[in-house]
Amino acid sequence: MAVVEHALLPVRAGRESEFEAAVAEAWPLITASPGFISLEIRRPTVTGQAYLLLVKWRSVEDHRDGFRQSDRYQQWRALLHHFYDPMPEVSYFGEPL
Repeated sequence: MAVVEHALLPVRAGRESEFEAAVAEAWPLITASPGFISLEIRRPTVTGQAYLLLVKWRSVEDHRDGFRQSDRYQQWRALLHHFYDPMPEVSYFGEPL
């Protein structure tokens, strides 16, 4: 069973281009993680709204105990987390109905 990690990424106003460049740099860090299936980040359609992050993992543990406990996550965090205000909350979703 795969799970989807969901987060709304509230990027600081005026930093969108920098954020998108940092995402391109961070992309390989998550895709190399065991249990990773796919990653999608969508731009907001209205200025000032959050980006949408959707990551498909083999299991919650692959994200929480694998990626989040890895050196790759520390690099991901250094590249991206300073863009957020406030820090995003992560939710997980199971199989589609």
